[in-house]
Amino acid sequence: MSTLDIVGLCGSLRTGSLNRAALNLAGASMPPSMAMEVAEWREIPVFDADVFAEGYPAAVQALRDRIRRADGLVIATPEYNFSIPGAFKNMIDWLSRGEDQPFAHKPVAILSASPGPLGGARVQYDLRRVMLFVNAMVLVKPEVFIAGAAAKFDAQGQCTDETTRKFVGDQMKAFEKWTGAVKRMA
Repeated sequence: MSTLDIVGLCGSLRTGSLNRAALNLAGASMPPSMAMEVAEWREIPVFDADVFAEGYPAAVQALRDRIRRADGLVIATPEYNFSIPGAFKNMIDWLSRGEDQPFAHKPVAILSASPGPLGGARVQYDLRRVMLFVNAMVLVKPEVFIAGAAAKFDAQGQCTDETTRKFVGDQMKAFEKWTGAVKRMA
């Protein structure tokens, strides 16, 4: 069996982001049959239909191609103003343009980390709706909302909470099965 190629996307660009730490935890918690590469998207410009009429900017095309090649996608994102961070949504909007958009039938797992008590629940529900619209195959359960995340990761971004490590590990095991099931359906 070949290794499943997973792309990780973090909804925060901040170096010390709790969601980057959560995404790294997801990658480290994957079964041996999976390997994750975190894709950077900092260079994606603001969506502009006039620019799109001229073709995809290089950063957009490169990320579209990388996601298209992947077997699955793991997204960890913070919640901004009860929803998806604007720049992250903009990136999704760019990638989803065109008949050959890379999210179609792509297995996706979502998790979120927040210093607050809800762990990013609202962003996940909005992101699930967006992913549904682009025909992504989002893993429904288990959901992972890391509440009080500032106390669960140390200054180096390492998870110090055994329960959180278990929840994320369980989600990655379920995602391995989900990715295989989606591939068999294709």
